[in-house]
Amino acid sequence: MSSALFSPIKLAGVELPNRIVVAPMCQYSADDGCANDWHLTHLGMLANSGAGLVVIEATHVERQGRITHGCLGLYSDANEAALARVLAHCRYIGKAKFAVQLAHAGRKGSSQRPWEGGKGLKDSDVDQPWETIAPTTEPYGPDWLPPRQMEAADFKRVRDAFVDAAKRSLRVGFDAIELHMAHGYLMHSFLSPLSNKRNDEYGGDRAGRWRFPLEVTHAVRAVVPKGIPLGARITGSDWSDDGITAEEAAAFAKELKKHGLDYVDVSSGSANTAVRNPNTLGYNVPLAEEVKRVSGIPTRAVGLITSPQQAEAIVAEGRADMVALARGFLDNPHWAWHAARDLGADVERPKQYARVSSKTWALPAGAAH
Repeated sequence: MSSALFSPIKLAGVELPNRIVVAPMCQYSADDGCANDWHLTHLGMLANSGAGLVVIEATHVERQGRITHGCLGLYSDANEAALARVLAHCRYIGKAKFAVQLAHAGRKGSSQRPWEGGKGLKDSDVDQPWETIAPTTEPYGPDWLPPRQMEAADFKRVRDAFVDAAKRSLRVGFDAIELHMAHGYLMHSFLSPLSNKRNDEYGGDRAGRWRFPLEVTHAVRAVVPKGIPLGARITGSDWSDDGITAEEAAAFAKELKKHGLDYVDVSSGSANTAVRNPNTLGYNVPLAEEVKRVSGIPTRAVGLITSPQQAEAIVAEGRADMVALARGFLDNPHWAWHAARDLGADVERPKQYARVSSKTWALPAGAAH
């Protein structure tokens, strides 16, 4: 019986050989937004992972839109050249297709790296915090500095920055582009009633809260050719009675589809520090299933998807069209190779590794290596 997980899927003009995606994972190791040898090694490792698509970490559209001093960016010529070098290396050694996730941290910016504490930078010369922006002046949490409320000039600047970063992404040569609209960052902070307390045209009801993210979507879609998949990571739930629900997420995904998006990745949580996500296996899968059912847009599930059998069931049962893993690939960069063996499928490997196919994995005693 053929594997649903290892069946191809076409997004816009790009066909992926399977439904496995490496989720974006921030490395907090860039130099003023520039990718370096760490990214060369990290992403090169994933270029032969067997996943159909690798989404590189949140890549910020302006310098002050980064999460930390070490976050990746695509706001300068130097950023663009550095990322082009890394992607060219990945193309040379591997077969995976690559997407970039364009982001703006909003009020979650000016933060410490996780291993430094992961909280907002303190107002000192050593930490070098910077001004952040958000729907209102309410901070992300008690350990973050208050942001500045966005005004007309900010909306235009950030929207233009997303467009500029999308153009840079095309020049770098990414196979797909993804907009980050989750995890408490800028666009999620507009979408969520937990963080968007504005009383003008960019707040209030759904139409107001959706306005800025949809403006960004429309502007970016206008410069990204139809053959290049353009997607978004969205929040399926804020895990709060007063926040985004699966019903609203599905309605928003339907609107994104009308604006020309080709897929959504359904994550959840992190609108503020007060609400915590569940920690059960596949906790976002029911959210992705509802988004897929209502919107009809190709949908990816992410979040504690760990085993090949679990991933296979999600796709085979039609609960999501794709699955994404992050920690699974950090723990085992060839997760998809092992999944293919377990599910009776195969993935393309470089000829240097061809001896480790699903058919030759178990060598008889005494066989030559």
